[in-house]
Amino acid sequence: MVPHLITALTGPINELEQRILDSMPAIERWFRLEWMEHTPPFYTSVDIRNAGFKLAPVDTNLFPGGWNHLTNEMLPLAVQAAMAAIEKICPEARNLLIIPENHSNNTFYLSNVVQLQRIFNMAGLNVRVGSISPEIKKPTLVTLPDGETVTLEPVIRTKRRLGLKDFDPCTILLNNDLSAGPPGILEDLHEQYLLPPLHAGWSVRRKSRHFQSYEEVAKRLGKLLGIDPWLINPLSSRSEGVDFHTEAGLEQLRGAVDAQLTKVRRKYKEYGINEKPFVIVKPDNGTQAMGVLTVRDAKDLDALVGRKPRGKSAIVKDGQAVHDVIIQEGVLTRERVHEAVAEPVVYMMDRYVVGGFYRMHAERGVDESLAAPGASFVPLAFKHSTHLPQPGARPGASAPNRFYMYGVVARLAMLAASYELEATDPEAEVYD
Repeated sequence: MVPHLITALTGPINELEQRILDSMPAIERWFRLEWMEHTPPFYTSVDIRNAGFKLAPVDTNLFPGGWNHLTNEMLPLAVQAAMAAIEKICPEARNLLIIPENHSNNTFYLSNVVQLQRIFNMAGLNVRVGSISPEIKKPTLVTLPDGETVTLEPVIRTKRRLGLKDFDPCTILLNNDLSAGPPGILEDLHEQYLLPPLHAGWSVRRKSRHFQSYEEVAKRLGKLLGIDPWLINPLSSRSEGVDFHTEAGLEQLRGAVDAQLTKVRRKYKEYGINEKPFVIVKPDNGTQAMGVLTVRDAKDLDALVGRKPRGKSAIVKDGQAVHDVIIQEGVLTRERVHEAVAEPVVYMMDRYVVGGFYRMHAERGVDESLAAPGASFVPLAFKHSTHLPQPGARPGASAPNRFYMYGVVARLAMLAASYELEATDPEAEVYD
């Protein structure tokens, strides 16, 4: 059964669910045609919020780091998808090198690396983990809380290739989002496939560009379904040159927040929604929950001036300063797991949904980011998500149907990411 939803079973989200189920053949054909023209990112995770009146992605990650939260029941799907992805890129592949994040002391993160190792091993590859961290100078065995182990080895760069001692991979899987920029050791590789490519890292990627692409595909899918694309799209805008230390750009940011809140208010009025609109202000690049603010009124931004939150808002991962921010329509979450506020996270590899889980946070509200310290993860809710949708089941009563809807929105975000990567590809051919 779907985790407890506060919204009534007759709510608008069920109308959307029904519309999506009724349109399943058209939706699947539409995606199939899109993937003939566009290459999906190698792997993707999408955070989704279900407000009861709209369902929208709020974050799309091209270096997902929660593979350990997938249950054993989901692994066969992930292995099949890994096989399909590798076959497209390098059918004769034998060796795969995983490059993880540099925080080698984070055993929760390393459990995710072990799961990736397991998936690609079962897909028929020799898999080893090569660290680009200066701290890893020799093979280092790390024991994880569940008793599993992972060996981190220092990478070796030759003139044209990257590998390990006695290990020459044809494929290199990045599980490092390159927040601090692409290190030289990963550049100018020859005859090796780097997945995802360097321009998928946060030194190039911008959330504003992603959500522009998402708006484009949401409009097209909305037309196919005969729905207002706003029901699956969070409105967003960008504010540049914000300096939280000198207060430069804060006036422009206030104006952008005010304009966004006005647009959301108008939509709420149109649909008779009795909720207080809010926006999320977050860095335009970078990951994790650092610098994410919930704003209900442009005046709330005054709290950033001269107070402690200013410092936190001014920095993202790896100490990178924030100057450009995205102002995204806040999407409430009406999901609950064990009485805690929750949101679904959908995991994909190649163009396939392979599983997911609920991120929940007992200390966060329905209008706050749940990707914060103290979050926990419940994969059980998605345990049966691999089942086919059940035609005829009443909306809101079938977990497979609800998860099919989540999978459609997640794949839409993945398609937007493929558009985004094409637009930023430094090797793409430019036509006059």
